[in-house]
Amino acid sequence: MIRKAVIPAAGLGTRFLPATKSMPKEMLPIIDIPTIQYVVQEAVDSGIEDILIISGKGKRAIEDHFDRNFELEARLEEKEDQAWYNEMRRLADMANVHFVRQKEANGLGDAIYYARHHVGNEPFAVLLGDTIMDSVIPVTQQLVDTYEQYGGSVIAVEQVPADKVNRYGIVGGASLSDTIMELNTLVEKPAVESAPSSLAIAGRYVLSPEIFQAIEQTPKGKNNEIQLTDSLLLLLKRENIYSHLIEGKRHDIGNKLDFLKTTVEFALKRKEFAAPFRKFLEELLAAQEV
Repeated sequence: MIRKAVIPAAGLGTRFLPATKSMPKEMLPIIDIPTIQYVVQEAVDSGIEDILIISGKGKRAIEDHFDRNFELEARLEEKEDQAWYNEMRRLADMANVHFVRQKEANGLGDAIYYARHHVGNEPFAVLLGDTIMDSVIPVTQQLVDTYEQYGGSVIAVEQVPADKVNRYGIVGGASLSDTIMELNTLVEKPAVESAPSSLAIAGRYVLSPEIFQAIEQTPKGKNNEIQLTDSLLLLLKRENIYSHLIEGKRHDIGNKLDFLKTTVEFALKRKEFAAPFRKFLEELLAAQEV
């Protein structure tokens, strides 16, 4: 039973400057919902309500978002806006959300290490705070199911084009099914000709608590930071690790172009926007073709 989730959200968001100079990248909204709310909702929809967010300097807005706002609630009650009042209460009560600060930007592995006291000796889920998954079955739930079946740490992966392999951490191993692979290697941003596969790590994990010992033994790597991929390689020497090819679509909100694409895709799925927004896009494209 996976009872706890860890959401690393301490990154500086340099790819989204100047917006992220004063606003956490995880609070960038897809229309009207902050990115990290989608991430927390995925954990909750996967049956996990004990969530630790690893934040950092300038991330107070994330804590405020999941806290009660009594003044706002009172104003909504006065206006008899019951729908929004209920939504604000649901947001504050959707999970038991805890926070700890990563004192310096020292890599994803280091950020996860801050969760060791909260997690204890339990397996736990990791959901990157700037990645949204659009799927029928929550991707974290998919990983939990695989963990329960195989009993080892599980890494979410997605198929990427050959010309983009060198942008991602890539896994390799022996296929156990159409979606499951027992890993024998993980390579960070390999050249396409030497990559073990075209399956890229996709920002979701279910990890055994032994990962903390592996992180302790991991030297600083790329960017002089403790890379989670390096820690997973150490863990792989001690226990089985599996990859799960996700059923769904990953949206990297830390990337400006993907952020724009995600906003458009999600807007076209919203009933109140779909028809007029589609018409606007069609008219805009037609005008540019003239």
